Amino acid sequence: MTTTATTSHHLSPAFPGRAPWGTANKLRAWQHGALESYIQKQPRDFLAVATPGAGKTTFALTLASWLLHHHVVQQVTVVAPTEHLKKQWAEAAARVGIKLDPEYSAGPLGREYHGVAVTYAGVGVRPMLHRNRVEQRKTLVILDEIHHAGDSKSWGEACQEAFEPATRRLALTGTPFRSDTNPIPFVAYEEGTDGIRRSSADYTYGYGNALADGVVRPVIFLSYSGNMRWRTKAGDEIEARLGEPMTKDAVSQAWRTALDPRGDWMPNVLKAADHRLTEVRKTVHDAGGLVIAADQDSARAYAKLIREITGTSPTVVLSDDTGASQRIDDFSHSEDRWMVAVRMVSEGVDVPRLAVGVYATTISTPLFFAQAVGRFVRSRRRGETASVFLPTIPDLLGFANEMEAERDHVLDRPKKDGEEDPYAEEEKLLREAEKEQDEDTGEQDTLPFEALESDAVFDRVLYDGAEFGMQAHPGSEEEQDYLGIPGLLEPDQVQMLLQKRQARQIAHSRKKPAEEADLLELPAERRPVVTHKELMELRKQLNGLVGAYVHQSGKPHGVIHTELRRVCGGPPSAEATAGQLRERIKKVQEWATRMR
Repeated sequence: MTTTATTSHHLSPAFPGRAPWGTANKLRAWQHGALESYIQKQPRDFLAVATPGAGKTTFALTLASWLLHHHVVQQVTVVAPTEHLKKQWAEAAARVGIKLDPEYSAGPLGREYHGVAVTYAGVGVRPMLHRNRVEQRKTLVILDEIHHAGDSKSWGEACQEAFEPATRRLALTGTPFRSDTNPIPFVAYEEGTDGIRRSSADYTYGYGNALADGVVRPVIFLSYSGNMRWRTKAGDEIEARLGEPMTKDAVSQAWRTALDPRGDWMPNVLKAADHRLTEVRKTVHDAGGLVIAADQDSARAYAKLIREITGTSPTVVLSDDTGASQRIDDFSHSEDRWMVAVRMVSEGVDVPRLAVGVYATTISTPLFFAQAVGRFVRSRRRGETASVFLPTIPDLLGFANEMEAERDHVLDRPKKDGEEDPYAEEEKLLREAEKEQDEDTGEQDTLPFEALESDAVFDRVLYDGAEFGMQAHPGSEEEQDYLGIPGLLEPDQVQMLLQKRQARQIAHSRKKPAEEADLLELPAERRPVVTHKELMELRKQLNGLVGAYVHQSGKPHGVIHTELRRVCGGPPSAEATAGQLRERIKKVQEWATRMR
């Protein structure tokens, strides 16, 4: 059965007298609760799911210390996703008296060490080496971000082979869900009433709980729309606005056009993000920003734009090699403003001062999004907020609005007849997202379009599941209102300020003559962002209602549609927005009710 953490103020913040190696100083309530749960059960396998930034490393090292001290185990093996994280684990362990060798490759371990830190890829290459080690001495294996063991069949099988004889196994993750149905080694799956097997955690500490406890920062998402224009391979020029319903291909092409550094969208969004960072640094003096780029060329171009905006060159991290690891460390301990990383800095990389992010990649999986946002939520003191800038893409706004949703890894995913599998492409994207080296794949040479131009429009703010703001031009007073929210605020103060900003924006809009409104001046909640599929459903619903009304009124279809356009305004149904279609649906329902 899954244990879920709640706010546990009745628990002592310190773990009393059980971990003499110095790891027990001021544990958080969830860490204390998870340790108590473990010590009571003494399981061989234990899965702890804790939101990014909650302190999984501290929990794991405290438990390792307890197990070593009580001679339950004699050594520790930490398995991490990347080289950088492997070293980070060794450094964190050293601070509490546990010495791990992050450079171990083969042979006997030096007597001064209590264990090793290795990567999943390293285990995949030499599983028998690690099996021999855990067979020779009682071993605790800590599997950090355990979902990586399901990345490929070979990695999962290698982990199973290497660590099956281990005395104890502790699996950690902040994002337990995966897009595929590869079982994750040493994770228990329970069948629900629907017959579907889902991963079962022994202890869960979600984002919602962590937010309530002040362990993580609340996230303000600032979304930007704008007009995009591109040329297809066939030579056709297409123009579309971010956030408007489009086919899947069109969304992808409009999104890539927005992220093109030669257009106006990226420079304006980077200026806005830098303005936000300046505001945050008034109260959080060392706050830093991170741009998550899709590839090396884009990263270098974004770095050049930031240099032009700020006058200072940002830190650029192009791959997970030794030099990149050092650059991340240097940035973490500096007060520099910006870092640009290809795709993302791997989950678990500890740069607590990151407070402002720009999501400048077209990866649209919930796992990647959660990992990316996880870079900004680590709280250091009360009142800190995180700000993440992103394009108005339906999937991304959906993920932003579902920040507090808990997900489990699903093994059995039934597909309904005729239903498009929403996970079909995610596995490929996930593999791309988690590559350790940034390779020139040649994909950029085969893109089916050429980005021609883009502009940026401030679209909305998403916070705590609600949406605020009317559209505004970059640099306008209305945009500055939202960028200028103080960097230190309690969560309820953020909500109140956003409501006040929107009320002021609406009041200002009402005073202007109608002819001056060059943007859609409606509050965000009245401008829902819908997918192409949802738009088709609205058209289908409208046509069905019109068909029913034909029989009721005796008027032809065309006459009813024309009358709806006259009364409600807007173009023909095939070109109408979601809001216009909903208005017509409401109107035809009203007419039908009157005739009864």
